[in-house]
Amino acid sequence: MRFEGFLAPIAVYGVVTLLHLVLPARTVDGYVIDPATGRPIRYRLNGLAVFAVTIGLWALACWRGWLAWDFFWTTRWEGLVGACVLGLIFTLAMVLPAPRIGKGRLAELYLGRLANPQGLGGRIDAKMWLYLVGATMLGLNIYGFAMHHRLTYPADPSPGVALYVGLFSFFLCEYLFFERVHLYTYDFVAENVGFKLGWGCLVFYPYFYSVGLWSTAALPSPHTPAWALVAAGALFFCGWSLARGANMQKYVFKRDPAATFLGLIRPQVLAEGERRLLVNGFWGVSRHVNYLGEILMATGLALSLGYPTHLGPWLYPLFYVGLLVPRQIDDDKRCAAKYGDLWSAYVKKVRWRIVPGVY
Repeated sequence: MRFEGFLAPIAVYGVVTLLHLVLPARTVDGYVIDPATGRPIRYRLNGLAVFAVTIGLWALACWRGWLAWDFFWTTRWEGLVGACVLGLIFTLAMVLPAPRIGKGRLAELYLGRLANPQGLGGRIDAKMWLYLVGATMLGLNIYGFAMHHRLTYPADPSPGVALYVGLFSFFLCEYLFFERVHLYTYDFVAENVGFKLGWGCLVFYPYFYSVGLWSTAALPSPHTPAWALVAAGALFFCGWSLARGANMQKYVFKRDPAATFLGLIRPQVLAEGERRLLVNGFWGVSRHVNYLGEILMATGLALSLGYPTHLGPWLYPLFYVGLLVPRQIDDDKRCAAKYGDLWSAYVKKVRWRIVPGVY
């Protein structure tokens, strides 16, 4: 085992943490209310700048010869082990000192006990930090894997690999650009910080999400026809339009229930007292149309690599199906308990759960 590979994710997460603390950031209110103060939780957001500086430092190190361009490929297994160890340590450190919440110990270890832990006087939020370090490590893995392909096949690199890198770069930069919007999503509203979220962001996110390129970077170009690459990119952006559109519409609505989304979609709601549910636009198509968008994006990424009969690239979209269908079921239960008859009326109006006409 190359020990430097084992330490690589720990070093990356340390650099990201330092940059997050020292780079300028905007401080914003989230959606979740702090029960101690009765006010929205505050967050420091500078994810895109942190990501860009980290990638720039990696490129500089490679250009100066301090690091091999495909270092994260050649040490991928060691890096995975190092990330696993760190993920377990993080989970234990977050869960064990926290007060019990009345669930089984294993359930609390997996799901967590603390809802929104923050440190250093609020300068670091655990959930935002987890997504930031995971996204940055994922980007480094993807770029390192792609460089291994380029170095292995310099005369005939796959355009599908270039497309995959471009689409995933868009995915990561777009996510970090819209950090504030994600403060209104399920993870920040409903989940605690335990093994699922901690190990998931420190290990699963950066190492499994790159499984498509992990499984094909060492393969020669499949010479995918141009029309197939265009179709894969179109499918990805179709999914992105649904996911981003739905999340942005909900974000705008929660900040101003009377606002017209994109200057076109006037909100239609079901209301009961102060409780309101959005029932038109993206949220009139299905109750979790954003989940459909995530699955379509993952499918476009799998197809872009040009190996449709290989299992590896398909593990990513299959994971999203396995993740989001149970999450939809849990979210529907949570909303039914929260909104009661109002949710029942919404279900009658918006019949489909994720895929219109299918499910």
